[in-house]
Amino acid sequence: MAHPKHRNTWIIVLLGALCVVTPFAVDMYLPAFSTIAREYRTSTSEISLSLSTYFVGFALGQMLYGPLLDRYGRKRPLYLGLTVYILCSIGCASAHSLHAFVALRFLEALGGCVAQVGAIAMVRDFFPVKESAKIFSLLFLMIGVSPLLAPTIGSLLIVAFGWRWIFVLLAAIAAAILTVTFFFLPEGHQPDPTVSLEPGPMVASFWNIFKDPQFLTYTLAGGFSFAGLFAFVAGSPIFFMDGFHMGTKAFGIVFAVLVMGFIGGNQINIFLLRRFTSQQIFLAALVVQVITGAIFFVGMRSHLVGLAATMVLFFVFLSCIGLTYPNSAALALAPYSTHAGRASALLGCLQTGTGALISMGIGMLGAGAVVSLLSSTALVALVVLLIGRNFIPQIVENEEQEMVVLH
Repeated sequence: MAHPKHRNTWIIVLLGALCVVTPFAVDMYLPAFSTIAREYRTSTSEISLSLSTYFVGFALGQMLYGPLLDRYGRKRPLYLGLTVYILCSIGCASAHSLHAFVALRFLEALGGCVAQVGAIAMVRDFFPVKESAKIFSLLFLMIGVSPLLAPTIGSLLIVAFGWRWIFVLLAAIAAAILTVTFFFLPEGHQPDPTVSLEPGPMVASFWNIFKDPQFLTYTLAGGFSFAGLFAFVAGSPIFFMDGFHMGTKAFGIVFAVLVMGFIGGNQINIFLLRRFTSQQIFLAALVVQVITGAIFFVGMRSHLVGLAATMVLFFVFLSCIGLTYPNSAALALAPYSTHAGRASALLGCLQTGTGALISMGIGMLGAGAVVSLLSSTALVALVVLLIGRNFIPQIVENEEQEMVVLH
């Protein structure tokens, strides 16, 4: 039998592999925006709507998988969703119209979203509440590999074989993750046949989670903070390639460097948790995020921010998100263990849905909206936190305080 520490390390690696499915699906094709736009004879902004569509499918799909993950265990829904993702990725590689491409991206997201919602639920399956924020930070270290590697890989594939091969590779990566999951990932939650799949009880169980002040406050505050990352991802090709006239290769490098801020924030969080609580870190990081967004907004409006200053401000802003997201997720999910599938699904739906709306705004309004949305969403997050925490009788921080969700 494997040593518990080695077993935990292996589980974290496997959960991290599941978590990279969607980031790779998003980041790898970003350098292909202009190439895809030329082939479909449309604009880069129109192609960015395919990204927004993916985010919408990712948000909605999690609500479908939440009850399935609680009723049938974690692994069987993973098999179903990843299979759909693989087939739709192959479909994207052969799509001959923009409408077909966008539709397949939506279906691809519906399948692929199970990987992340399942992985987040399994953090609560395998690890105690007090370790959740640290585990989330470790998972984000693996997620951080995506923006470092994916745009560069995408750029190389575009040059060597064409943009369609990006989606062939996405299908291959998902197939490899599915195989490893099948053979090596333990089942984190035994099937619970008492979990109802009927609409009424499903809605009731989600509502019981949603109305909990701790879950709602940290989910919404974390969601609006995290929306800044969606704004960056959706707007960066337009912002840098169109606004600063960067080439595909230069954009890939800049994108990777900036996302290092997000990764760095996640890893700094691990050390900060040794001295501070998740509540303290979340509030402090959110305040810095709001200040950074305000400076960015004023600087852009005053035409005082050039390329170098833009990169610095993006880096700091993304570093703050690297601190806010793992702590908000840990605090939102702390009251739930038995029904972590549904809690994780609702968390993901609300937070990704917020980001999807922001990215759709960028697709419709263009690069000029990026900084405005960055600064406004951070401010909304801070307001939600300051108001919402007044309605939380006592913060749940350990297993003894867990809440029960009705079936």
